[in-house]
Amino acid sequence: MELLTGIARFLDPLSMAIVFGGAFVAAALRSTRADLAAAIAALKPLFRADPARDALAARVAVGRIERLAEVRSICCADRVETAGNFLRFAAMRLSDAPTPEAFSLWADEEAETMAARHGRVAAVWRAIADAAPAMGMLGTIVGLSTMFAAMDDAARIGPAMALAMLTTFHGVLLSTCIAGPIAARLERLSVEEAEWRHWACRRLARLAAAELEPRLSRPRLRSAA
Repeated sequence: MELLTGIARFLDPLSMAIVFGGAFVAAALRSTRADLAAAIAALKPLFRADPARDALAARVAVGRIERLAEVRSICCADRVETAGNFLRFAAMRLSDAPTPEAFSLWADEEAETMAARHGRVAAVWRAIADAAPAMGMLGTIVGLSTMFAAMDDAARIGPAMALAMLTTFHGVLLSTCIAGPIAARLERLSVEEAEWRHWACRRLARLAAAELEPRLSRPRLRSAA
């Protein structure tokens, strides 16, 4: 019971409103509505994401596509069962690719789009982490100002001092223990996803080049006059 009472002392609504509310408002002013929605939505898969599992699934799917291409053709790549939307789209693009360059161009565009999207999401949490200490300092200034203005009233000094201290605490907490780690994890997950995507696309592009380039370089027969 005493432990819960001690923890409750740190959950001051006014202090949390100043720090958490202020930091989120500051981040919102630096972001678009879509970026904010994506940043919130990223919390759902944040701890469920498993890049090692996704990389293994990509290797299995690419291996199946390569074996099918040896027996038939890359035109049948979209028939291979794959895990995840990206691999499914990659298989479809490979089966429909008119040239190896067309598939490589799509892969590069997908990589750039993903990096930009993930970068905007991580930037929202970085903005929150950057703003949180400043919001804590703002609350500290408000608390100290209230305390100095009430020096003749001892009953008001304690709550004002508590506000000053707790806003600093919540600012550090939000920046160091919540928003900062979330941004760092999102950035790391993005890098690891980009690595296995790049590997998969490189293997598939090599497969497309092996099958399509000889066909494209074959001289066309001119009809007899």
